[in-house]
Amino acid sequence: MFFYSFFVFIILQRLCELVIAKRNEAWMKKQGAYEAGQSHYKWMVSMHAAFFAALFTEVYVLNDGMYHFSFLLFSFFALVQLARIWAISSLGKYWNTKIIVLPNAKVVLRGPYRFMKHPNYTVVAAELVLVPLMFQAYWTLAIFSVFNLCILAVRIPLEEQALTNETNYGEVMQNRGRFFPVKKS
Repeated sequence: MFFYSFFVFIILQRLCELVIAKRNEAWMKKQGAYEAGQSHYKWMVSMHAAFFAALFTEVYVLNDGMYHFSFLLFSFFALVQLARIWAISSLGKYWNTKIIVLPNAKVVLRGPYRFMKHPNYTVVAAELVLVPLMFQAYWTLAIFSVFNLCILAVRIPLEEQALTNETNYGEVMQNRGRFFPVKKS
């Protein structure tokens, strides 16, 4: 029963994020923004949809719904959710699942963005590890961790290049780590 509730929760969370992203995209485009790197987006969405299908299949079909609950892993997941909310709310109307760039905008330096370039990608990567671990879905963990790395290897350079070309991103983010709060000298 817990798995079903948890599974529905994370799917509803993603659907809410898509609604927020669509609303933010419309607002940004009214301000003169445009989408960069469109060609990879369908693959990213497909990867996330496939992740949920694989997770469900591995937990309920391959493992007969059997798993050992770990309060420790669930606690880490809850902390990651707080980080997700912090990252999304810090960007406000600038947050999106797509690469939406507003020329001449000042880069947001609130919340976790004071410390690193891509806290939301760190959150997603952590979830793609924690969620399968919580339910002993090791195939899902291995496969989708690799898929996510492949997607990010394409997406992050596109995003950083677009932001560097159109905003003050290169200047203000040059000394921040991509995924961890590291100050570069």
